[in-house]
Order: sequence, then C-alpha cells, then structure tokens
Amino acid sequence: MSAIPVAASTSGAAQTNPAPERRHKRRWTGWGFVGPFMVVFAFVFLAPIFYSIYLSLFQNRMVGGNQFVGLDNYIQLFGDPQFWEAFRRVALFLVVQVPIMLTLSLLAALAIDSLKLHGTAFFRISIFMPYAVPAVVAALMWGFMYGNRFGLVGSLSDFLGVSIPDPLGANVILVSIGNIVTWEFVGYNMLIFYSSLKTIPHSLYEAAAIDGASEWRIITAIKIPALRGALGIATIFSIIGSFQLFNEPSILQSLAPNAITTYYTPNYYAYNLSFAGQQYNYSATVAIVMGLITMAVAYFVQLRGNREN
Repeated sequence: MSAIPVAASTSGAAQTNPAPERRHKRRWTGWGFVGPFMVVFAFVFLAPIFYSIYLSLFQNRMVGGNQFVGLDNYIQLFGDPQFWEAFRRVALFLVVQVPIMLTLSLLAALAIDSLKLHGTAFFRISIFMPYAVPAVVAALMWGFMYGNRFGLVGSLSDFLGVSIPDPLGANVILVSIGNIVTWEFVGYNMLIFYSSLKTIPHSLYEAAAIDGASEWRIITAIKIPALRGALGIATIFSIIGSFQLFNEPSILQSLAPNAITTYYTPNYYAYNLSFAGQQYNYSATVAIVMGLITMAVAYFVQLRGNREN
C-alpha cells in the first residue's frame, strides 16, 4: 500500500499576521509636575494682566458709576502731559544710567577675572554686597546721607566751609537716584559678567599669550566678544528695571517733596493715581501702556543683539 504524499500549500511566501498596533496611552506625569507651576503662573501673572486690561476699559463716573468706555482711557493717556513727562524722565535715566552701570560692572568683572588683583574674593563680595541690601533700606540710607542739614552732605559742607549742591534738589535729584541704583546693581551685573568669563577656556588665553597678545588685546579679542550674550541679558534687565523705577522716588519723596512730584516716574504716577486719587481704571491704563512699551524696547534690544551675533 503506497503512501500518499501530502503536499504543503506553498503558493507564495508565508504570510505572517500583522503585529497588533500599539496604542500609546497618554501619560499625565509631565503635567503633574508642571501643573502646580501653571496654576500659580495663571493666578499670579496672567490673571492680574487680564484684570488690568479689563479695568482699563471702564471709567468710574459720578453719574452712572463704573461704565464701559472702550479705549477712552488710552486716548486720554496719549494726551496726558504728566505721563509723557514721567516717561521722558525714565528714558533719560535709562540712556545715561544704564551704560554707566554696565561699564562699571564690566570693569569690575574684568579686574576680578584678570588674576592680577589680590584679594579677589574680598572685592567680589564687597561689590556684590549692596545688592543684598533691600531697595527701601538703600534709598533711606542714601536719603539721609544726602541730607544737607543732618546728613553727610551737610556735615561735609560745615567741615569744608563751602556750599555743596543739594543732592535732593530738583535739578540734581535724578542724578542722586541714579547713584543709588548704580550702587545697588553694579554687583549684580558684575556677577553675571564674571560667571560668563569663567566659562572661557584658559587655553585661549595661553594661545594668545604665546602669540604675543597683550592683556588689552586679550580683553578686546577674546573676553568682550564672549560676553555679548551676558551683556544682552544685563541690558534687557536694566531696561526693564529703569522703566519700573519706583522704590527710590517713593522713599525720597518725603525728603525732597519739592523735587519729586506725584508723577515723577510712570510707575509712581500709576501708584498715586490708584491709591491717592482712587482712579483705578486710569492707573491700570498707565500700567498696561508702560508694560507694552517696556516689552517693545526690550524686544528691539534683544533682536538687535541677535543680529549682531
């Protein structure tokens, strides 16, 4: 009895069943970490901005109460001479004070990084220490030093027998405020520059020294080009701080009431409109416009810095 062969069906390549599709489950682990920050960010940052925009669209009138007026507050602000005087003042402050402060910070960072200055740790801490002093305390301290009766200026006038210009006078008060701000933030910017300098490989300095480069050439060809990013960041921070100038004028106003008006800076103007004049809607308008101006100027500086790099 012959065996009947069983032929396997091999009409084509063996077909395999397609692997089941993997279904990626959405994981919420990342949102669990980011969620608390987003909640705080929304309530602390976004909510006040939207509420300020909402307030700026209303006016509190004697007849009818709080009424929607659209852009009337913004139109009024653009024709407000007090606001533009305050804005020109902080713009002048920015143009003069910021370059002086950043130059001093850069020189201090270069001196500490040169390794030719003895006691670098002491000088680094000493220059940075004023930044640790609260702005209110610093303004009070310098305000009493500026006093021409009981302060340092008055004592020097009596000792030398000459009349020193009053630092709290109307013509000099902006310079006095600039001195306080410079004293406070030179160390902060110096630390930014010094941290950036420490990232430069020392092999570049050694190669430049072998090629016969002087110390000044090393600074101009290696160190300063490497500081462009840090200079950009410090400049943007300084611009924002200049437009937000508030603590020093508000503290010195009681010592120099004839020199510092209620609209001395835009932020101080908004503060007095809100808490002294009860004009919350117009105060919110000032804050919104200054925020937009600050953002535009900072963005322009950053864009210009990126093009140069």
